[in-house]
Amino acid sequence: MGFKDRLKKLRKAEKLTQQEFADRLKISRNNIAGYETGRTEPSGSAISLICRIFSVSETWLRTGEGSMYTEDREEKWVVAFMSDALSLESNDFRKRFISTLAELNSDEWGLLEKVVKIFAAKEQEKRRD
Repeated sequence: MGFKDRLKKLRKAEKLTQQEFADRLKISRNNIAGYETGRTEPSGSAISLICRIFSVSETWLRTGEGSMYTEDREEKWVVAFMSDALSLESNDFRKRFISTLAELNSDEWGLLEKVVKIFAAKEQEKRRD
């Protein structure tokens, strides 16, 4: 599998069209199409940008060795989500919900975890029926 195949695999794993992928990188869709067909090779800075935006291992993207994603991907995703949510209008549900969660103490977090587990178990039971 060459670079073009790994790039396409990444884009598909992210469930993005070429246009959406390009928009996230702030480059043209034609660039992505060129990379995926092998018509053009991305610059080192383009590869670094892809890796930074999508938390992808540069070694994997360049050579196919190792894991696709970096180990800190989930943490980066959470930070990005929180940052986006906190920049929303104060009446947006996501911002209000996150602000409420931030006010929970340890006991309340434990109770919330218990409620979520009960809900998940009931949902799983419904699927089996």
